Amino acid sequence: MPVSPMNRRAFVKKSAVTGAAVAAAGTVAATPAQAAEHRPAKSPKTWTFSILGTTDLHSHVFDWDYYLDKAYSDTKGNSVGVARVATLIKQQRAAKGEEHVLLVDAGDIIQGTSLAYYFARVEPITDKGVKHPMAVAMNHMRYDAAALGNHEFNYGIEVLRKFESQCHFPLLGANALDAKTLKPAFPPYTVKRICVPGAPDIKVGILGLTNPGIALWDKDNVSGKMVFPGLVEQAKKYVPRLRALGCDVVFLTDHSGLDGSSSYGDELPYVENASNLVAQQVPGIDAILVGHTHVEVPSYTVKNDETGEDVLLSEPYCWGYRLSVFDFELELVHGQWKVTKKTAQTLNPNTVDEDPEIKKLLEADHELVVKYVNTAVGTCTEDLSAAESCWKDVPIMDFIHQVQMDTVKAGLSTSDAALPLISVAAPFSRTADIPAGSVTIKDIAGLYIYDNTLYGKKLTGAQLKDYLEYAAKYYHQVPAGTAVDTATLTNANSFWDYMYDTAAGVSYDIDIAAAEGSRIKNLSYNGTSVADDQVFVVAVNNYRANGGSGYPHIAAADIAYSSTNEIRQLMIDYVTSKGTLDPKDFAVTNWKLTQGGTPVFP
Repeated sequence: MPVSPMNRRAFVKKSAVTGAAVAAAGTVAATPAQAAEHRPAKSPKTWTFSILGTTDLHSHVFDWDYYLDKAYSDTKGNSVGVARVATLIKQQRAAKGEEHVLLVDAGDIIQGTSLAYYFARVEPITDKGVKHPMAVAMNHMRYDAAALGNHEFNYGIEVLRKFESQCHFPLLGANALDAKTLKPAFPPYTVKRICVPGAPDIKVGILGLTNPGIALWDKDNVSGKMVFPGLVEQAKKYVPRLRALGCDVVFLTDHSGLDGSSSYGDELPYVENASNLVAQQVPGIDAILVGHTHVEVPSYTVKNDETGEDVLLSEPYCWGYRLSVFDFELELVHGQWKVTKKTAQTLNPNTVDEDPEIKKLLEADHELVVKYVNTAVGTCTEDLSAAESCWKDVPIMDFIHQVQMDTVKAGLSTSDAALPLISVAAPFSRTADIPAGSVTIKDIAGLYIYDNTLYGKKLTGAQLKDYLEYAAKYYHQVPAGTAVDTATLTNANSFWDYMYDTAAGVSYDIDIAAAEGSRIKNLSYNGTSVADDQVFVVAVNNYRANGGSGYPHIAAADIAYSSTNEIRQLMIDYVTSKGTLDPKDFAVTNWKLTQGGTPVFP
């Protein structure tokens, strides 16, 4: 809820964490005249303040699982949602003082739950009077800044700009540039002043960096409009600028992990998870709030190559699982504040109650989405489970394949329609289950949890085999004659379930006893071995089609079909139109795991 003018003035008078965003090239917070009143007889020589950080909230407002239609629960006892995190933030402000706390996010805010989809597509925020629940919640929590995440671009720039206009804090992206002018498309930074009575203000520069993978993953939404250079390159430009502005503390919020890895191979010249490289290669940074990789890193230190100074990093997991707390101690030396100590930790909100004010503000929106996801769209003749989808060809995955192939087939040109058509898709959720009987939107959304759209791309037989070999590195090697334990079989090479594609329309074996790169056996189409020069149309989601997860050949492949319709909605439409979801219409066992030619699961 926006702060009323009167309450805002009262807060500004009391708090030194003040100001409003201004210039597009960077935002600077102003200091109120009242801050200089009632100076103590002796100026303080030391001061402390904290920066609280969230990341990858993915539109989790409440502690609720829309796919299961019940309170969120996992085996580790985590809770989700900013409503609980807001309570922790209130506790931090009460304990430390309003004037000693800043609040920052590291991106991926407006995509990820059924609530996010509803306010992007069903009742979009681009409609008059519709406000995004995350903007309402974060405004109420009084965020000072947020970095852009790659998922901010999933629904297109218009939706993102509307969300930006609803936020009472800047969305920062120093490496999100206008494609034509190469000038910042969003504010690169903001400067916050912390008022110290009787002493100079502490100036905190907050620089936001987003993920260069946006150019690839959301190519359809940003191509020709925005470009995304590397984090290190842009940090080298803006960190000195913040120091030149007199910032005593330079804090980065990066939608980028800290291990220097990339999930999309060499398609782009920039590193996806570059926060550690930024800390190492760019002098002048005190601390970095890390995002994107959905892990918990309470405190991590990187030594800067040039200065030898330690840079402090923390990543608070995702979904509101944790809150990062950066604590800074400063000393006034010759009229300038110097950081003397900095620590970081993560706090778990699972023991506190949800903020009653956020519940009051957004409960109606939540109930609207609950009603939407429980809408029945048809019936299913039998229970379809994804529990074994990562090692067996199961009917629930064939449902996805069938919808993809039907949709692409209907949109092909006459010449491309003559080519053999296949589909590739990943098992996004092992817990997905479409029950026998009534099928609701949440049942389908729980199977296809991403807002991907659909492509048809052309691959040769040789390229298809390379593609499937790449997918097969998902399995750990298990020699023939050795027992297979499904608990340890998958996710080799940090290859996660969402990265592992199976194929429909062709038949093949995956020999897990063989070395990586030589596991695909008996690849055939309609009973005939696939020829290297045979051309296929491959139904594939936009993330993979644009190079996501680093699959070979697919990003550069010719396009036979593309659509802006989400695959999940196409699946909903399939059930709605047929009335009944029957595996007899689509279930075909066309791939299996083997060990030296012997089926693992007969």
